[in-house]
Amino acid sequence: METDGTRHAPAPLPPGTRLLHIGPHKTGTTAIQGALFAAKETMARHGVEFPAHSRHPMEAAPAACARPAMMGDPRRTDRHWTRLLKQVEATGKHTSVISSEFFADAPDDATIERTVGQLGGDRVHILITLRPLARIMPSQWQQYVQNGLRMGYEDRLEHMLRRAPYEKPDPSFWRRHRHDRLVERWARAVGPERVTVVVVDDRDRDGLLRTFETLLGLPRNLLQPVPDTENRSLTLAETEMLRNLNVEFRGNGLPDELYSKLVRNGAVMYMKNACSPAPQDVKIATPRWALEAAAEIGAGMSERIAALGVRVLGDPAPLSAVPKQPESGHAVADEARISPEAAAQALYGALAAAASVPARPDRVRTVHQASSKELVRVLGHRCLRRLRRR
Repeated sequence: METDGTRHAPAPLPPGTRLLHIGPHKTGTTAIQGALFAAKETMARHGVEFPAHSRHPMEAAPAACARPAMMGDPRRTDRHWTRLLKQVEATGKHTSVISSEFFADAPDDATIERTVGQLGGDRVHILITLRPLARIMPSQWQQYVQNGLRMGYEDRLEHMLRRAPYEKPDPSFWRRHRHDRLVERWARAVGPERVTVVVVDDRDRDGLLRTFETLLGLPRNLLQPVPDTENRSLTLAETEMLRNLNVEFRGNGLPDELYSKLVRNGAVMYMKNACSPAPQDVKIATPRWALEAAAEIGAGMSERIAALGVRVLGDPAPLSAVPKQPESGHAVADEARISPEAAAQALYGALAAAASVPARPDRVRTVHQASSKELVRVLGHRCLRRLRRR
């Protein structure tokens, strides 16, 4: 293993490299994607291309990895991936960088090898960013809740850490976050000499940006943080509100498309954009036993990554440390209260999403008899009618 640690700058990658940042999720991906996209034109003047028309190629990467769509969303097609490949090809001999945490969801070696080959074969260098499991677990739970999960946090931890085969309720978690196996899969495809692992230091907020600058041969401080309220984590109260809504939603057999339109991309997105967590809001806390289990797993992963021969940047010690954090419990959960403002913004977001579909229903039917498209049309019509009255 080549380790540059925290005191020495890493060596830049060769000119013409196609740097593929695969995440995984909750390891600073949104921050780096926002900074890269904002500096797209400036980077090009330094010979580094960002071949995507948006901050995150959220359609192309899942299509490349055959990843199932989020609840209620349409399935991504190969045309999204083909379009990104053409954009990469258009960069010619310049250095380029592609970033999506969805590449970490690649299901097998064949998919990884095909992805690497299509992106340029021996020009591809893999970058994997890591954070301690203790930081990832609560963040991933609330993210899964935003995709319809109904299981509480501590129940989920029980299944993840104590109940073999540890795949319920979301088998994708360990595919992403058994980091040693993730690194090994991609190292098999490109060779360990073309894999860089960066241990993100949460104490250095801009450290990841500086690492990307160095690897890409960019001037220091060219990449700057970009605020992104859309990707903020939910508080405990917000997550519990949504989780209980998920229980009702599933219990009444409503269509997935309605969830995507009105809940995830309506209520939740609007609430996250309009409301920032206050200091008194209760955060999601992980029980002590789960923190210790995560640290033990992290220690084993760190050792196995060290034996793979890849380059590791940063201090791996936090991956196996038990953070100082108060235990969660029912008393803490009971104290969590969603603010009236956040609740109002969530409700308004759902109404605004419904009102954005100005179509009329063909006939009156019950909710259970109606299709998802009909439900969206009905809600949109009702909201527009009320808005016109006002």
